[in-house]
Amino acid sequence: MISKFAKVAILMIVFLIVAGASAYLTLTLIIKSEDTVIVPDLVGKDVVTALEQLTDLQLNTKVNGSEYSRQFPKNYVIYQEPDPGSEVKKDRDIRIILSKGPKNILMPNLISLSEQQARMIMEENSITQGHLTHTYVKSVEKDHIVGQVPSAGTMIERGAPADLMVSMGARPVAYMMPELAGLTLNKAVLMIEKTNLTVGEIRSHFDKHKPRNIIINQEPPAGYRIRENSPINLVINRHPGKTVGAHLRHPLYGSLLQHRVKNGFLKKRVRVELESEDGTVDIFDDYIKPGEELWVLVPRDQDAAAFIFEDDELVKTQMYEAW
Repeated sequence: MISKFAKVAILMIVFLIVAGASAYLTLTLIIKSEDTVIVPDLVGKDVVTALEQLTDLQLNTKVNGSEYSRQFPKNYVIYQEPDPGSEVKKDRDIRIILSKGPKNILMPNLISLSEQQARMIMEENSITQGHLTHTYVKSVEKDHIVGQVPSAGTMIERGAPADLMVSMGARPVAYMMPELAGLTLNKAVLMIEKTNLTVGEIRSHFDKHKPRNIIINQEPPAGYRIRENSPINLVINRHPGKTVGAHLRHPLYGSLLQHRVKNGFLKKRVRVELESEDGTVDIFDDYIKPGEELWVLVPRDQDAAAFIFEDDELVKTQMYEAW
């Protein structure tokens, strides 16, 4: 009876030992499996995809450098460590090497692209900036590429320089500077605008030996070669504006400027611009009916010139001396 009881007790003890060991091993395997992951195959994948996969597996990405590769494009993984399929713990570093693309590439075609676009393409292909020249080319838009060395399709190494020629657009038209001395300001301004030049600074200087309110000097001088839209500075024979005391000017007086808009069908935008030593201001700017007469009060506290524009075209100039 006792021996039978002893046998049952021994069997019970053995069963408990086996069950405990089995539970321990199972729990250990479960815990171990939660701390480890399988390294994915990253070779041939772009760096963004590789980074996303390793992040999802709670693994760290460590880039160990880059190498030229004919097989893989730029920024694709060409090597990894540990190998794919390896079982590693989470938070472990996975080392990768990225491709710099093939060392030899075909020179891209940059002709007709903007200079900014050409530089972006060169940077993407690791092509460095060589000599940069500019030239006038009527058929190619300004700041666009008109020539390149090496030519498109040439086999080059990454890092090699490329020379670019950039268009400056159509060559500006050149004019012979006309003689303006002796003209009134009105006639001088009209001649300047008809020659596709622009009025620059207008200054006053009085010479008692010459008629008043005529041009006595100009810059550039007559006969000089100048480009289209160049500014022309003028000097008029009149007394410069004077100041009284440190801050006070002559009392403000005025004269009425009269102008009649020519007959027609549409309103015209009339603008009166007053230029003096204080600067240039608009003293009238509005739309006027055809045939209507305009009266504008012009201050006479200093010498000034009034310019009348119709639809931004100069039609009349009037000189005023300070009272």
